[in-house]
Amino acid sequence: MKSNKVLIIYTGGTIGMKATEQGYRPAPDFLENELKSIPDLMREDFPSWELYEMNPLLDSSNMTLKEWNEIARVVYENYEKYNGFVVLHGTDTMAYTASALSFILRGLNKPVVLTGSQIPLSEIRSDGRDNLITSILIASEGVANEVSLYFSGRLLRGNRAMKMSADGLVAFKSPNYPLLAEVGIEIKYNKSTILKHKEGTELEYLPFSEVPIGVLKVFPGIQFGLFEEIMTEKLSGIVLETFGAGNIPGGGNELLPIIKKAFAAGSVITVCSQCPAGTVTLGAYETSSSLKGAGAVSGKDMTTEAAVAKLYHLFSLGLSKEEIKKLMEKNIAGELT
Repeated sequence: MKSNKVLIIYTGGTIGMKATEQGYRPAPDFLENELKSIPDLMREDFPSWELYEMNPLLDSSNMTLKEWNEIARVVYENYEKYNGFVVLHGTDTMAYTASALSFILRGLNKPVVLTGSQIPLSEIRSDGRDNLITSILIASEGVANEVSLYFSGRLLRGNRAMKMSADGLVAFKSPNYPLLAEVGIEIKYNKSTILKHKEGTELEYLPFSEVPIGVLKVFPGIQFGLFEEIMTEKLSGIVLETFGAGNIPGGGNELLPIIKKAFAAGSVITVCSQCPAGTVTLGAYETSSSLKGAGAVSGKDMTTEAAVAKLYHLFSLGLSKEEIKKLMEKNIAGELT
């Protein structure tokens, strides 16, 4: 007798796409037939599931704040009806969506598992079958009660995940945080790494507002002056991807006045590293020591995806720039150490 029930939210993405003359594309109702053709999903001893298709279905490169809010809304409105949730999503921006959901859905005490595939279910050989089946099992078990990302035998914290390969089947890693679970013959949870739910905390739905957020990646020879107008007049939040532990070219002589001007205009600049592993330590080197004095904050070991989502979250709460600066360096949803 089936007891646990999982809602599958299909947003689009490779896993449910069909081949067309123009290439793979998501098609309404196509995925449901594919799922019903997988024997394991129809077994009596498998958790029961229902499918919710978003409209329109999107390639994940077209995801926006609107879709992030919509996915979270579906979870929030159906929270009491299901034991857990699986979000089927394209891989290109899956880590961004996972990070966003971790902030929009605060106080989760059920699993929300994002997954997808590099090869569509409609193909003879697809990584999507195992990713989907295992994600449903994880969602039904109620152990990893947070936003997570499952791919190729690894369960990662959603706001710690990064896409590391464009075509490999082990497409995601979590360089700065241990796995929540490893999947082999059994699903082995690392319970010490899973977020602890605070007793008495109820689920909150905190949708993002349209806030101008930007990402600027530093490179050798960069002319910061070209970005001055955007940084000081157009953006509320900026993620600055620097070298190593927070280093910038030229000792920051060109950038620092821009950061000060941007901060005076109300912007919050968060420094993240271009290195997948490690942390930003402003002041560890001379080339980074002046950034903090100019008003930038350290993203520590956050991914760029998490930093972007966190800026959206904090600005959407209507906080002052000083409050946002303080909270960007504090752990809110497991996004930094």
